[in-house]
Amino acid sequence: MDIDIVELSRLQFAMTAMYHFLFVPLTLGLSIIIAIMETVYVMTDRPIWRQMTKFWGTLFGINFVLGVATGITMEFQFGMNWSYYSHYVGDIFGAPLAVEGLMAFFLEATFVGLFFFGWDRLTKRAHLVVTWLVAIGSNFSALWILIANGWMQNPVGAEFNPMSMRMEMTSFFDVVFNQVAQAKFVHTVSAGYVTASVFVLGVSAWYLLKNRHTDLARRSIAVAASFGLASALSVVVLGDESGYSVSHSQKMKLAAIEGMWDTEPAPAAFTLIGFPDQSARETHYAIHIPYVMGLIGTRSLTGEIPGINDLVSQAETRIRSGIIAYDALMSYRANRGKVTPEVASTFEEHSADLGFALLLKRYVDDPRQASDEQVKMAANDTVPTVWPLFWAFRLMVALGLAFIGILAWFFWMASFRRMQFPRLALWLAVIIIPTPWIAAELGWFVAEFGRQPWTVDGVLPTALSASQLSVVDLAITLAGFVLFYTVLFIVEMGLMLKYIRKGPYIDGPETDDWQRKHRQRLSGLIPHAQAAE
Repeated sequence: MDIDIVELSRLQFAMTAMYHFLFVPLTLGLSIIIAIMETVYVMTDRPIWRQMTKFWGTLFGINFVLGVATGITMEFQFGMNWSYYSHYVGDIFGAPLAVEGLMAFFLEATFVGLFFFGWDRLTKRAHLVVTWLVAIGSNFSALWILIANGWMQNPVGAEFNPMSMRMEMTSFFDVVFNQVAQAKFVHTVSAGYVTASVFVLGVSAWYLLKNRHTDLARRSIAVAASFGLASALSVVVLGDESGYSVSHSQKMKLAAIEGMWDTEPAPAAFTLIGFPDQSARETHYAIHIPYVMGLIGTRSLTGEIPGINDLVSQAETRIRSGIIAYDALMSYRANRGKVTPEVASTFEEHSADLGFALLLKRYVDDPRQASDEQVKMAANDTVPTVWPLFWAFRLMVALGLAFIGILAWFFWMASFRRMQFPRLALWLAVIIIPTPWIAAELGWFVAEFGRQPWTVDGVLPTALSASQLSVVDLAITLAGFVLFYTVLFIVEMGLMLKYIRKGPYIDGPETDDWQRKHRQRLSGLIPHAQAAE
């Protein structure tokens, strides 16, 4: 496989995935926020909460439609650009995607229509049920997609069949309840909740700065700050759980994130900052926090986290074991599955390392003919490029901690200081609107780039997964996708800004002026009859 084809295919999928993920977090978070707002409306019968639900629901609808358009393209790429991957692991990877399409997506899409067109056709409680079903459907959709992605990170519940030359599912239960998939799901949706909370906070702050729709804005800030703070704290806790699961299933990724070249005595320190040098196999000017990485990765003071150099040595051993499995597999093919018990036993013993032998396909057609130098080269290929992972992870964490601080401050002011927000704080809330998307994209980058050189970790190398397309085909389609997705992004931004500037539709008597007079009446400042006018 020409490496240019592989790299172009990776670039195309990365571009489409990261464009798509511009829409996903906001959909996940806004669906829950509007469900909370409508719940308050049904409980209190205050029209302002209905107005809030409809306004934020409009922005959710715009984002949802464009998110669907970008997501469909991604699934087609598995057949177009990654045909061997689809052939090799389609029996496992395709199952959760099929469930997502048949159950979660149709559930979500059906009730989205009822949400928008059912306000005057359904009772309040029935419409509230619809809104919560939209939220559940959105999160259900994310669940099944992340189960599929989690299996790529930690391929459990499946084994290679030498007769069919494909991976086959052995336990759907293990695939669904994969530790990595579950950790990724809760971490990802919590990040989406933070994204939507910061978005609502920023837009509401803009309204306060412009002195428009102030009652809607203040209530929205209260909801966004409380929901966002709880979500931001959960992201930290669930990120810790993700680190623990990665330390078991993807040791090389964890070592690369840490820039940890040599195995350290337990418990390992966390590298706060440093400058990884891959050629020298050293992280220069590193500042360490003792014990932290050991506690995150092993939940103990005695567990050891292996460094990159030791993991490369282990990969070399597994490559040599995989060559034995590959030799047995060729016997299966040559004899059409009729092999001696000794060959079958040999394959069974070494089959877990077959994927490591396939890393040699980049250098030699038959892994059995690989030289010692080629084996060492393949083992070194298991190390992803360290510095982008190192810095992407730390920037993501820094942004996450900043969100906690900002949301906690707004929560305190909304709850205990009568929402007396300084203008500087409101401008800060507006300015940081894009930052949760940056953090989310960095998280996906760490997860996917850190898995290289594997499409399915330890099973199928990326270099073998791509379709046999030409560079011209990939270059044209890549340019087409960039153009198409850029247009969609411009449309999204235009529509969102249009409806934000327009503001909420007033469909009830509870305007800002009505609210002011209502509060004055309750305080006895003006007569009841005058306040009701």
